[in-house]
This record gives sequence, structure tokens and C-alpha cells, in this order.
Amino acid sequence: MNFKDSKGIYLQIADRICDEILLGNYKEDARIPSVREYAAVVEVNANTVMRSFEHLQSQGVIYNKRGIGYFVSTGAIEMIRNYRKEVFMKENINVLDELNKGACTGMDAIHFIIDKIEDPEFKASLEFQYNKYKDIS
Repeated sequence: MNFKDSKGIYLQIADRICDEILLGNYKEDARIPSVREYAAVVEVNANTVMRSFEHLQSQGVIYNKRGIGYFVSTGAIEMIRNYRKEVFMKENINVLDELNKGACTGMDAIHFIIDKIEDPEFKASLEFQYNKYKDIS
């Protein structure tokens, strides 16, 4: 958790839970830790975690079974990926504008992206796809 980030703590926690869902730590229709359990993990007030859970529930990512706990919704992975793709596109529209103005080549942009990838498998996959495309064109 980066408490100095301009993004609200409850949103950072919501993002972390989404990350954990995407990584397979929490499966669809499986129970996630309780508000108190999760508050202890991230070392914040339970009310902050409750706000995160309410946010995720309003987005349809998790649901509550009264008296039992919170569960990952069916289709949560696809919802999270679609939302993040939409945010990514909106946040990077300026980059595309700069590419269109000739600020750098498309290949420069691709190299920059590949260099920033930390996951070795994902990076190798991108490099493979890039080389495959480069050989065709």
C-alpha cells in the first residue's frame, strides 16, 4: 500500500483485491477474507476495507452472502480486465496523439513498453509477438 499516493486508500485496497483475483488468489464464487481479516493484512482500519468492499460490490466484482461473507462474482475477471483496459486506453490517449504527431516511431513505443514489462513470461511473449510481426512486415 502506498499511503502517500493521491489515490484514496480504499481504492488502492480495491485495486489490490482485483489484482489478487486476476492472479488467481481468489477464484470466482469463492469466499474472500472478511473485512477484519483483510484490514489486518493491509494494516488499515476495518472501516476503510469495508468501503473498499462496498465499492467492489457496487462494481459487481464481489457480492455479499449475509452472515457468511463476501465472494468473488462470476465474471469478475472479465469485468476487471475490461475496466482496466478502458482506463488504460483513456489514460494513454495522449501517447497515441504524440505517436501520430511523429514524436517517436511505433517501434520506439513498442521497445519502450517491452522494456517496462516486469513479468518475464509476459515480456518473452511480447518479444516473440513483436519479432513475429517484424518478420512479416
